[in-house]
Amino acid sequence: MTSHDVVSRARRIFGEKRIGHTGTLDPLASGVLPLCVGPATRLDQFLTGHDKSYVVSVVFGAATDTDDCDGEVIRTGVVPDEVFDPFFASVFVGGLVGKSKQLPPVYSAIKVGGTKACDAARKGRVIDLAPRDIEVYSAELLGIGGADGTEPARWDIAFKVSKGTYIRALARDIGNSLGCPAHVGALRRTAAGAIGIADCVTLEVLEEMGERSALDPLKVLGMRFIYLDDAAAARVRNGNPLDGRAVELFERRSVDPAAELCACTAGVRPSCEPPQNGEVVALVADNRIVALYEYHVDKGRFAPRCVFPIGVSRGCSDL
Repeated sequence: MTSHDVVSRARRIFGEKRIGHTGTLDPLASGVLPLCVGPATRLDQFLTGHDKSYVVSVVFGAATDTDDCDGEVIRTGVVPDEVFDPFFASVFVGGLVGKSKQLPPVYSAIKVGGTKACDAARKGRVIDLAPRDIEVYSAELLGIGGADGTEPARWDIAFKVSKGTYIRALARDIGNSLGCPAHVGALRRTAAGAIGIADCVTLEVLEEMGERSALDPLKVLGMRFIYLDDAAAARVRNGNPLDGRAVELFERRSVDPAAELCACTAGVRPSCEPPQNGEVVALVADNRIVALYEYHVDKGRFAPRCVFPIGVSRGCSDL
């Protein structure tokens, strides 16, 4: 199932054409795929640059044209013995942490001259892709498979990476570093920004719950926010600026999902830090986000970046 297939299913569920996702998942992959529905599609630009977490199976002994198991094998090689050494594998994986340059896979959605690299590759043309700056924030070896010869050699790894990082390219490069071709055998996205697996529902559950499964965009955006009374909300809907001295900023408390469900836990607190120049905040009225405003320190006020005439639902949140 492609990410576009998921969007098409959601369009039927909600009866809404304006639906988009915030980051493509390969057909091979499972896990977190945030969808923006209706007015929330305008939040897309604020949701696509987040860090992501994955669990991946890196399979050794074969390289494919797509760098995953959906592709055709283009090269094979002997798996070195150290791949099965837990100490070596753990140290090697830990050494992947840090900043580097990564050459994206040939089969990727990156556009060069208006053409997607994957579309060109399917037509037998190879687009020259430039290396990109990426960062691996954490890398943990979860297990080693295939030592008994009953299945291909495999490392299961948990990654947290910066935006634009291709896990398929990481698998390819791990193999190249070991002198052994490698590819992705299985991939699961476990988090996209503030959204984790525990926040998500299956398409079958989405069919039953509809809007009741919506996440609070304040949590997803990770922005500070301002509560508006009716008079201020009316001015904001007309795009009027807000005096920075006349409003109070709030922020969500950092608590685990179980604590957020506890009625004795306050989920919101006043923010002690003053607004920063260029900071974007959410404006809330009647439990909806009615606008995103940016702070201009030279003028001491917030100005509109994005105004929502009917507001973006905060789902079941009452914070």
